[in-house]
Amino acid sequence: MADYPRASSEGRSANMRAIRRTDTKPELALRRALHAMGYRFRKDYRLDLAEGRRVRPDIAFTARKVAVFVDGCFWHACPDHGSKPSVNQGYWTPKLLRNVERDRAADAALTLAGWRVVRLWEHIPLDDAVAAVVAELATAPGRGGTAPGESGPPGDTGGSPAGDTGGSAAGDTGGSAAGDIDGSVAGDTGGGPASGAEPGGS
Repeated sequence: MADYPRASSEGRSANMRAIRRTDTKPELALRRALHAMGYRFRKDYRLDLAEGRRVRPDIAFTARKVAVFVDGCFWHACPDHGSKPSVNQGYWTPKLLRNVERDRAADAALTLAGWRVVRLWEHIPLDDAVAAVVAELATAPGRGGTAPGESGPPGDTGGSPAGDTGGSAAGDTGGSAAGDIDGSVAGDTGGGPASGAEPGGS
């Protein structure tokens, strides 16, 4: 088995494992805004697609088949705000590249399955993010869980207000099974280390 690149220390690895992959601040803000407008949806919802592939959109409107991802600038290599740490590049460069490749694979699998994909960078103002989601929903076929006042599919009650933890266990790093091309990255906090640093403390 090939030697997988490692973080520079056990402390870094422990810090990264403790970072949650879902319920980031930009994601929570978007969910709360949509929920306040009357929209209903699933959160961190696993979709089992063709060829055993699985994708977890941050927000999923199942009836209209619209999948929303809120991508952190560091972890998903934002062209405007993404940065590469100057230390331990043998670890970070392939890791960030795999994240981008996984995003594109998730988009392709969803599109093939008839889903519409909305990807939003964490730095986008909340009003703009909400507008992008609402615009996509307005042109999507189907109904349910999309317009204020409409009733979505049973259990389509995501987007809870403050205090919502999304059902994630403490320390969940999004360990994926084979074939999982989850658009969310383990340890994605919506941000990332400044250039020349690694995430975490000690």
